[in-house]
Amino acid sequence: MTRILAATLLALAALGVATPALAQVNVHFHSFNGSVLWGRYPHTFVVFEGTLSNGTRINENYGFSARSSAEAITSGPAEHMILSETQSTIENTNRHFSVTVTDAQYRRLRAEVIAWRDYPGDYYDLDENNCIHFVARMAQLVGLRADVPEDYLRRPKAWLNYITRRNPQLGASEIS
Repeated sequence: MTRILAATLLALAALGVATPALAQVNVHFHSFNGSVLWGRYPHTFVVFEGTLSNGTRINENYGFSARSSAEAITSGPAEHMILSETQSTIENTNRHFSVTVTDAQYRRLRAEVIAWRDYPGDYYDLDENNCIHFVARMAQLVGLRADVPEDYLRRPKAWLNYITRRNPQLGASEIS
């Protein structure tokens, strides 16, 4: 059905007939292996990429982190931030799976990003509110089964492999 609709719209556009924009925003779920040499801990984040139905191009990514790793590790809840990765960093991460969302779902995801960013006080907690919990919330908002078992609290890649197993409808494979 989608192919027929796309072919019809393409034919109408070729004839100069105005057609609605084909909207598609993908949410990609990534993990970063981390390295002592790179000075970054393992991490997980989401990438929003595509086009809204009004033609707006989307190319954004969001992760959740502590402003200070030392504070997060040593003193419990720490000052938090939403961070975005560079394109070159994204290219060197693991894309585990992708989900296509509607405009309304995209807006709901962005509202959740803002809610985590603007949460009052110190919100980052290594055991309760880390990058995995943030991405789990994104996954839940797009209808995935995304709990965070204790065994995965500090293992983003292993956790996303676990989410892949919990959601066979994704048709994704685990990343080794």
